[in-house]
Amino acid sequence: MRLKNKIGVLGGSFDPAHKGHLAISKKALKTYKLKKIIWAITLKNPLKKKNNTSISERIQSCKKIIKLNNFIKIKFYENIIKSNKTIDLINYLRKTTKSEIYFLIGADNLVNFHKWYKWKTISKKCKILVFDRHGYRKKSLNSISYKRLNRKSLRFVEFNKVNISSSQLRKI
Repeated sequence: MRLKNKIGVLGGSFDPAHKGHLAISKKALKTYKLKKIIWAITLKNPLKKKNNTSISERIQSCKKIIKLNNFIKIKFYENIIKSNKTIDLINYLRKTTKSEIYFLIGADNLVNFHKWYKWKTISKKCKILVFDRHGYRKKSLNSISYKRLNRKSLRFVEFNKVNISSSQLRKI
């Protein structure tokens, strides 16, 4: 059975949200003809240090960035699914939306994707769209994840990169 709705999911701490998040969301929507993009905000990324700002402040930051881009929905699922694991979110969305899922990540995340809980299973349950980040292309193409994952489920997306990151913004 082929699912007719296609949705994108951009997960992260969004500490803070920035125009790079918006740029990859717009590119994914247009290129893959997605119905909507969900920004799934996590309380804390398991591979990073504590966040600087509260979840409510980060949600407000996301709302300011998306402005009138109504195709983006900002969601906090951890209180519903009782987990911050991507595989649990993907399973929940597959069950509740009956949609084909496109998981959006930056090339910097692909470098450590093999450290994610059930990373191979994630790639079997959704398509992973990898957006190049300044200085990460070579590392990501040489990563364990890139070498081991099925090319049908993992796609590099060419686009005009926005040279900005949340960690850079936190230093300002």
